[in-house]
Amino acid sequence: MKYIISYVRPFWRRMMLGFGIKFIGSIMDLFIPMLLSYIIDDIVPTGNKTNIYLCGLLMFVCAVIAILGNIMANRMAARVARNTTETLRNDLFKRISYLSARQLDEFTIPSLESRLTSDTYNIHQVVGMIQRMGVRAPCLLIGGIILAFTLEPVLTLVLIAVMPFISAAIIIVTKRGVPLYTGQQVETDNMTRVVRENTQGIRIIKALGKEDAEKERFDSANLKLNHSEKSAALNMALTSPLMNLFLNLGLVAVILVGAYRVNAGLSEPGKIIAFTSYFTIILNALMAVTRIFVMCSRAIASANRIGQVLDTPYDMQADSKYLNNVSKHGSRAKIEFDKVSFSYNGVKNNLEDISFTVEPGQTLGIIGPTGSGKTTLIALLMRQYDVTEGSVRLDGRDVRSMSRDEISKKFGAAFQNDFLFADTIETNIDFGRHLTEDELRTATIHAQAESFINDKGGLGYELSIKGANISGGQKQRVILSRALAGVPEILVLDDSSSALDYATDARLRMAIKENYSGKTTSVIVAQRISSIMHADLILVLEDGRITGRGTHEELLESCPLYKEISDSQMGGALLE
Repeated sequence: MKYIISYVRPFWRRMMLGFGIKFIGSIMDLFIPMLLSYIIDDIVPTGNKTNIYLCGLLMFVCAVIAILGNIMANRMAARVARNTTETLRNDLFKRISYLSARQLDEFTIPSLESRLTSDTYNIHQVVGMIQRMGVRAPCLLIGGIILAFTLEPVLTLVLIAVMPFISAAIIIVTKRGVPLYTGQQVETDNMTRVVRENTQGIRIIKALGKEDAEKERFDSANLKLNHSEKSAALNMALTSPLMNLFLNLGLVAVILVGAYRVNAGLSEPGKIIAFTSYFTIILNALMAVTRIFVMCSRAIASANRIGQVLDTPYDMQADSKYLNNVSKHGSRAKIEFDKVSFSYNGVKNNLEDISFTVEPGQTLGIIGPTGSGKTTLIALLMRQYDVTEGSVRLDGRDVRSMSRDEISKKFGAAFQNDFLFADTIETNIDFGRHLTEDELRTATIHAQAESFINDKGGLGYELSIKGANISGGQKQRVILSRALAGVPEILVLDDSSSALDYATDARLRMAIKENYSGKTTSVIVAQRISSIMHADLILVLEDGRITGRGTHEELLESCPLYKEISDSQMGGALLE
């Protein structure tokens, strides 16, 4: 709950004002039964209609003040809840944006989506409810008991005798509720994951006719979530019937004892009527307190999940201890891998003993079968993960001694499954770098995207989410334009031309060679020999190890795997 308190603290003045208004409104509600008792027992027997009208008017004024006060306080509570949740959601989104790839893997994307949506909504609900009922319910409860005691001390003792049973029921049920709601949120994460996978893979699902299988998978996740929600709801639902049972038994006892006292002349009918009104007020106040406990149980579970993200330390920070590994003769855009090994799970290395050097302005080509570690190598180069052993150096500096911003400014990257936002082509290429229009247009020309962009109406053409309103090849050319814009120090192309035809791919490689050679160090991951055959250094990866290195001609002679790939794609011919 510390996060709820810390995010609510800036609004404490508004909350105090709202609490004050709620308190006044609650007092007005408590005066009404007392006035009713006074009218019945003291004024009606005298027959003085003027006093009856005056007391009735006073009851009406109390009711109006209570209603208007509740409306004002509820509106203030809604604003505080909205502003609190807005700030929390912004901070959570910012923190998620700076999680490292390893941390994202640990939390999982569906879980983070759930924390950012349903968990923050639960916080919104509890902040609003505490302001609406957090003062009113205790005031009505305590004030009702006090005023009932002043009216009928004997009957109040009957009411107080019921309280320990109600308190025990609330504590037991709430204690069980927190872990149940935590489990419910976990199942919500799983549901989010299944839905996310289905929406992203809808085309392949339809293409392979797997709709029925996916429906079954969704039904399974839905059933588990339903069971989890049912368990939590049934647990918390016990509070209302238990409270009603104890309070109604108390009410029966109050009426029975009250009847005997009136009959014996120890009490008056007006007091008994007022007491039953106070009893109803107390009942409603206790029900409100129960709802607060229910919402707090959910909010505590959600706050703990949000806190796990906010408390996660910043990973991949610049570590000064690696400054000792800085080469004294570093060059701009020089890449060095020195005996690098890496494992995702800490059990088996995904990359093993990787060493190579790419001089500034050179081109590195990487090829190998699926799962050989090509993309992992790129991830280590861009410091999305830290190496398990060895070191990766840029410009002679260990990447672990560099900040995230320092590293990212060096790279222009395009990946096979990269993302396009629902915005203009210009915005997708510029990506917040404030590049000039000439720089953007130059990048589109080099990426072979200018012709189709002009056909679409220019850089202002609005893309759908993930670029759904353009073809696969056009998407890749927009992504390539983004990578080339601004002439980065290091250009990373991770299978980014797979959707291009051979002619367009050839023109792209020629444009990069003519316009970026000597300015940019290029790293190209490809499945096509033709995409990397002119690289200064080609690495052949297999099972996380380098099985071949050299130029195209050297690898044809020295690396059987490379020759096999070349023969299968080019018939052994040497393209010029």
